[in-house]
Parts: sequence; C-alpha cells; structure tokens
Amino acid sequence: MSSSQPFLASSPLSQLHSGGVLRKSRFTYKHLSQLSLSSTTCPLRVIAHIDLDAFYAQCEMVRLNVPEDQPLAVQQWQGLIAINYPARKFGMNRHITITEAKKLCPNLIMQHVATWKEGDEKWAYHKDAFAHIATHKVSLDPYRLESRRILACIKETLPAPALQKVEKASIDEVFLDLSANIHSILLEQYPELSGPPPYDDPTENLPRPPTTALDWNTDALVDLDNTETEDDDPDWDDIAMQIGSEIVREVRAAIRERLKYTCSAGIAHNKMIAKLGSAHKKPNQQTIVRNRAIQQFLGGFKFTKIRNLGGKLGDQVVSTFGTDQVTELLEVSIEQLKFKLGDDTGSWVYQIIRGEEYSEVNSRTQIKSMLSAKSFRPSINTFEQAVRWLRIFAADIFSRLVEEGVLENKRRPKTMNLHHRQGGQMRSRQAPIPSGRSIDEALLFEISKTLLGQVIVDGRAWPCANISLSVGGFEDGPIGNRGIGGFLVKGDEAKAMRPTSRDVENQDSVLESERAGKRRKVDEGGIQKFFGKRDSSRGEHDDEFGADQEAPVLLHQSSSVGDHEASIEKNEGREMQNQNDEEHGLGIDPDTRGNDETISTNALSSYMPSHQASIETYLCTKCNTPLPTSNKAEHEDWHFAKDLQDVDRPTAVDSSSTKPPLAAPNGGGSKKPATVGAKRGPKKPGGATEGKGVEKGQKRLVFGR
Repeated sequence: MSSSQPFLASSPLSQLHSGGVLRKSRFTYKHLSQLSLSSTTCPLRVIAHIDLDAFYAQCEMVRLNVPEDQPLAVQQWQGLIAINYPARKFGMNRHITITEAKKLCPNLIMQHVATWKEGDEKWAYHKDAFAHIATHKVSLDPYRLESRRILACIKETLPAPALQKVEKASIDEVFLDLSANIHSILLEQYPELSGPPPYDDPTENLPRPPTTALDWNTDALVDLDNTETEDDDPDWDDIAMQIGSEIVREVRAAIRERLKYTCSAGIAHNKMIAKLGSAHKKPNQQTIVRNRAIQQFLGGFKFTKIRNLGGKLGDQVVSTFGTDQVTELLEVSIEQLKFKLGDDTGSWVYQIIRGEEYSEVNSRTQIKSMLSAKSFRPSINTFEQAVRWLRIFAADIFSRLVEEGVLENKRRPKTMNLHHRQGGQMRSRQAPIPSGRSIDEALLFEISKTLLGQVIVDGRAWPCANISLSVGGFEDGPIGNRGIGGFLVKGDEAKAMRPTSRDVENQDSVLESERAGKRRKVDEGGIQKFFGKRDSSRGEHDDEFGADQEAPVLLHQSSSVGDHEASIEKNEGREMQNQNDEEHGLGIDPDTRGNDETISTNALSSYMPSHQASIETYLCTKCNTPLPTSNKAEHEDWHFAKDLQDVDRPTAVDSSSTKPPLAAPNGGGSKKPATVGAKRGPKKPGGATEGKGVEKGQKRLVFGR
C-alpha cells in the first residue's frame, strides 16, 4: 500500500533553519517504536471508524437490486426502522407513520423486515407480515449475514493479521487500529527512520519529514485550531494520518466494488474522535481530524453527542453547569468538575472534552450471547401458545449458532436463560446446556420448555406479555480431540499391519541370535562342586537354577535312558509356552530366558537326605518321568492341555532349539526362569512358589515334603 505523496529524498540542507541548526521533529524514536506496537498512548497513533450508510435500507436495496437513487424505507409492523438517503431528501425520518411517509414520497418502496411465522422452521419475507404481529416475529438474520460479509471483506483488504487490528463495534460499524500498518509503510517510504537513534537514545527527536506539503485527496479535512496554520510544515503525525486516510479509502472502495455497499469513515487519533468523524459527513465520505484540529472539531459539538455523555451523566452535567456545549464546558476548571461530579468522573469529563481518550481497539469480534424475544400484543394465555414461540426462538438461535461454528465445534454456549413477563412481574430461569451432547434445535427447544415449565410451576404465568430466550457463556471448542474410533484401525489398514510368516521367522531368528550373544559363563564353583565333576559336553549354558530362578524347584529323578526324550519334550513344551505368551502379550523378556539344561539327578540322589527317597512316586507313561503320586492328576492335566495345544497349533520343534522349553508341572524339565528381583508371584503348579534369588553360580535343591 503506497502513499499518494511521492517519496522525496531528504536533504540535510532542506532540514536546516536559517541559522544552520538542524530541524527536529517534536516526536521521538520512542514514539516511533510505540507506533509499531499499537500503543494507546502513542501520539502518532491512527484509528479509523467505518460506518455503513443506512445499513438496513442498503441491505434491502442490494437484495432487491433497485437503483441507488430509488427512495426506500424498511418497515417493521407499523413503523419505520431505516430510511435511505434518497428518501431523506423528502423530509422523512423514522418517527413518522407509514401513511405520512407515503404522502411525502408517493414512489417510496416500503419493505417489511423478514419474519418468523408461527409454525415455520425458517425466516422469510412475507408481504402481509405487518398485519400479523400476533403470529410473526422479526428476524434480523439477513442483516447479520451481510454484516459478516462486509467484515470479511475489510479483513481481506488489510494486510496480514500481524499488522491489522479490527473491532466489530456493532452490526454496521467497525473500528480499525492502523498504527502497526502505518509504521511499516513509514519505514518503507522514509528509510532514514530505520536506523538506530543517535547515541542509542530512544528519547532523541526524529528528523523532520522531508515533505513540506501533503495532498490529502479526501472528502472532508477538518480545519486546524485557531493557533495553527496550514503554512506550518507537517510533522510525522500528519504523515501518519495521511497514510491512514489512504488505507481507509482503499477499504471503502473494496466494499463498494465487491459488495455494492457505501460507507462513511472517520480517521483520528483515538476511537472517540474517529466515531464522531465518521458521522460528520455522510453518506459515502470520510473525515480526517488531525491532532492539530481536535479543538476546532469538538468545538462545534454538544458534549451530549460524545459516547457515555449522552445519558444520565450528560443530563447531570447539563443541569450542574447549565450548558451542553463543549466550548463552554472547556472553561470549567478540573477542580470544579471534581468537586461537582467526583474525582474520577470529573477527571474523565475534563479529558474527554479535550479529545483525550485511550481505549484500545479490541480485535476480538466474537459474540458473547444471543437473544431471541417477542412482545405479545395481545398477550398469550396458554402453555401451547408459548411453546409454539419457543420453537421459533430455538430455531432462530440455532441458525445463528450454526454461523458461529457450533456444528464444527468451534464455539458453543454453556447456559440458556428464559425471561417471562406477566403483568409487571419479570421471572427468569437458567439451565446449563449439556456439554456431552451435540447442540441442535431439538436440544434448545427441550431445555426452553423445561425452563418455561419451571416458571409456570412457581406461580401465575398468564396472561404473558413477553418471553425472551438467550444463550451465553460461549467458549471455544476443543481442538484435536478424537473419538475412540480414531484410535482403531479397520479393514485393509488392519490387514496391512498384521505380521506375515516371514516377519515372524525373521523376528525369531533375531531374538535367538540376541540370546546366543548374551549367554554368560557360569563358574565351576557353588553347589555344583559337591556333586562331582560337571559334564563338559553340556557347554557353557545358563543355569536355570541360578540367579534367574526365584522359586525352589523339585527335581525329578529320571533314568539315563529317558533323559534325552524328556529334554526334547521339555523343549517342545517351552517353545509352545513362549509362543502362547507372545500371542497374549505377556511381554517376557527374551534375555531372562535361560537355555535348557538337563541335569541328571541320579548323581544327586546319593547326596540327598534319605527321607527324600521315601516319597511315593509313579512313572508317567507319556514322558517316562517319575513324579510324586500327589501330583499325578495335575501332571495328566498338563499333558491333556498340551495335546490340545498341539492339535490347534502343531509346531515342529527341534531338540536343539535355543528357546527355553515349557516346563511341565513338577516334571518334564526345569521351570521357566523369572526376572531377578521380581515380586513374589502366584503359586506355581506342583506346589512351587517364587522366592528370593540366589547367588551367581548356585542352584537350588528341592527337598521332600
């Protein structure tokens, strides 16, 4: 966005007084920095106020596609709520009747506002709506929709959000803080402002602008104060104001070109003066109030026209000081104002009539509440009549919630309020909107009926003169939340994640190689030295009776003939058990599984106490393993379960497999090792329980019962 004033390179000679002293601006580098931050106290600040001209009337003109010079008025029941500027030339205003308006302008178009008809689910334009006030309700939705389009157009015309601050003040007016945008343009057009301040002191004054005259190219430029002249060279506040006027002119042109609406604007140092400026010259014009013209501009106003001075406070000031003119109130000292109005109010009035106002442009444009209401003429007298209107209220509010993004869960209200007036008594009820349910028209209608029922139960409710329904407490919806379905995979995606047989084989080989690399050497010491020389043919395998074993194990006595077969069966059982554990996600650490080792107990039996040999045993015909008679039933159950497992999942297991075999209860091999330091586990088959670990290189002996 460029200024209409061409860039003139600054010349050191042009900025010198006749005495050779370099001219300085009255603004500092600190003020320039504050401008980039949109500071409310920055003297270079620029605020604009854009106001749509006769907005409701313009909306109907655009909708009906009538010529711009066609007189048109917007009708609500038997009154006028908006009159376009061509119709105002005939002397019409909003206080005259329909009949009087027709007399003043026979070719006047009278367009009634859209209404909700009792029983309908959508607002519409009804030709005879003015004659059915008892069964119709006014809808302003068409104007709200156009207001949103205009606001979107303004934001699209301005630069990136980092440089724009837009506040929607009402359905037809918007405030703009142009300070940050103007700062970026100033640095682009006047590079000398980009450098650091002299001596790195931000309080140093800026150099004077190289421009000696500005081409405002505007519709209304307020004259300067009596103490100022146009012969004075402009300062940086004038440059900033002129750049701001060009930005606003482009915004107004975009609204006109894209949406066919005209608007007026005011450009000034703060919001209060900018708002007065937008109403100074209408329609389709803009007014610039420079800092040096504020007193001249405010001098022609009644202070009751200033925002917050037109109500009870304004009446109090008028009655206290006997005037409503700004120029006369300027003569009252601050001490008198404080004495008559109080310290805070007196100070505020003293500043506001001098154009000192520092409110911020709030870029938050989201609404805080929604209201739908109806005054009944004549009054309604039954619950059924009230319910029909509640259905309309719920549909009205829900249609606006949809625009606010409730269906996309962007925003949603938390509470609903119902107000009921019967005679001179007003009753109110409130209820929360369930957060766990999606908001729809049926939910709003259901809650509103409940609230109305509470009002009726509390006392006399008929005849009813007015009912209003509102929602509030808006909050932003959660972002990124997913339902449980978002964590599940189905169909082809699930099949793609299922491991193939090749993947399983590769994984098994990797695990086996890892375990082979982690085998530890066991010393020949410990309890083994008491049982004779260790068979060297067994290699340096992990001892399952070592540190990884937590529970005492009952060793079975086996013949030398059955040792090899028992070892095969134990390996096969352990293999099946490991596969089963993996299927059920037991998470057994492969590093804790020792290699199978068959220990001949014949040699050990001679060293065991004699009372151990007295245990009654039987020989298993399936695995040729001698077992205590008390464990016969459990051991046979184990074989039965294993046979079922083999039928369901036959596996060819090599006897030399490095995976730990499944240990049969009290026989068929040694127990599956447990992790060192694990907590005491449940009782194992065969009566063995988990206990504390033993020192490295030692084995546990099992004693008879």
